[in-house]
Amino acid sequence: MIDKVFNKTISKQFEFDEEVASVFDDMLDRSVPFYKEMQRLSIIFANNFLQNGSKVYDLGCSTGTTLIELSKNCNKDLKLIGIDNSKAMLQRASKKAKAFGVDINFVCNDIFDVDLKGANAVFSNYTLQFIRPLQREKLVKKIYDSLEDGGVFIFSEKLVSQNSTLNKQFIDEYYNFKKNQGYSEFEISQKREALENVLIPYTEDENKKMIKDAGFTHCEMVFKWVNFATFIAIK
Repeated sequence: MIDKVFNKTISKQFEFDEEVASVFDDMLDRSVPFYKEMQRLSIIFANNFLQNGSKVYDLGCSTGTTLIELSKNCNKDLKLIGIDNSKAMLQRASKKAKAFGVDINFVCNDIFDVDLKGANAVFSNYTLQFIRPLQREKLVKKIYDSLEDGGVFIFSEKLVSQNSTLNKQFIDEYYNFKKNQGYSEFEISQKREALENVLIPYTEDENKKMIKDAGFTHCEMVFKWVNFATFIAIK
């Protein structure tokens, strides 16, 4: 379905409810620049760290696309676990996984309440930015503690620039991107308002510091488009 969530006046903050879930795949394609390329690179890099029997988590898995694509592009026998607190998202994820014949264990729960022990790889695609800063750092520490030695944490985030001039230019370029994807000025402004104080981005340096503070030995940016980036952290 085509994303028309914000073509009307909003009455609440952004949430991953049934309305959003029903158009989420289209929303990703049209709202996140080069999302499929980010996903492709994430899967390629993750594959290098996986063996038969490896356990892979996707935190905030939404409709399950990342784990489905990983399974389709990996010749190893993996244990795939998708975690999300939105029942609407997971209903679609389960149907999609079944359609592709991919065995994924979907868990509807708060990320903080799920045991991640024994993980070999953890994905988090534009999920951390929706978690309050203090809790965000606790989650990254939990991910680090749960990963096996040599495991990887691959995450993508919207960024904010430390330079106010560049940050304004980044926002303007992203605005143009969304207009080119068919969103009206009204839809763009409505979504921006709905996301205010819900999506809290870090700078590139803040993301890397959070990763290093959690204990990871290395963190590298592997993809960036203006104010969207993908990182890989190695334990």
